[in-house]
Amino acid sequence: MRSFKVVGIFSLGLYEFDSEYALVDLPVAERVLGTDKPQFLQVRLDDMFASKEVAEDIPKRLGDEYATQDWAQMNKSLFSALWLEKMAISITIGLIMTVAAVNIVASLVLLVMEKSKDIAILKTMGTTSASIRRIFVLQGLIIGVTGTLAGTIGGCSLIYLLDRFKLVQVPIDVYQISYIPFTLLPTDLLTVVTAAIVICFVATIYPSRQAAKLDPAQGLRYQ
Repeated sequence: MRSFKVVGIFSLGLYEFDSEYALVDLPVAERVLGTDKPQFLQVRLDDMFASKEVAEDIPKRLGDEYATQDWAQMNKSLFSALWLEKMAISITIGLIMTVAAVNIVASLVLLVMEKSKDIAILKTMGTTSASIRRIFVLQGLIIGVTGTLAGTIGGCSLIYLLDRFKLVQVPIDVYQISYIPFTLLPTDLLTVVTAAIVICFVATIYPSRQAAKLDPAQGLRYQ
């Protein structure tokens, strides 16, 4: 047992460290523990994703008595759970975009049925099937792009507010963090936006082809 004078208190916001760790000078620790060198070293890198290569290189340079472990190995189970959660979220987003695409298809099909007379008149005036097809493709894309843009702006704003003001609080003794951080990754944003627009474009193909194949005689039969 040794007595120490507390000269300061630190808080990292991580319960695991704040509740169990204390810092002392290295010579004091060596004297108290009866050792002449540290038994455990932590290395901080400028590039965290190079930790695996550095961990493999340390024993080669310093000898086999050094056993290394990088942050990915220490948190392997956590990353596996996060990967599974990300896959579930991706599937959910895909289902949401599919439902939106079905709604676009249904809306355009109904629009083709309502505008059959107008389509027939345009065809009798010399409008080509390709032009009719482009009209409905463009309308579907306008709907999809508008919805995607509104969702992107709303999502980015929500992420900023949730992370800036730390609105989602969690028990620190359970999750080891006091709030859930939100980080917007440009690659993920671009992937979701691109996928949404592509799905909206695909959803316009069937209704636009149906509109292009409309027979003017059938469209004006009961008019």
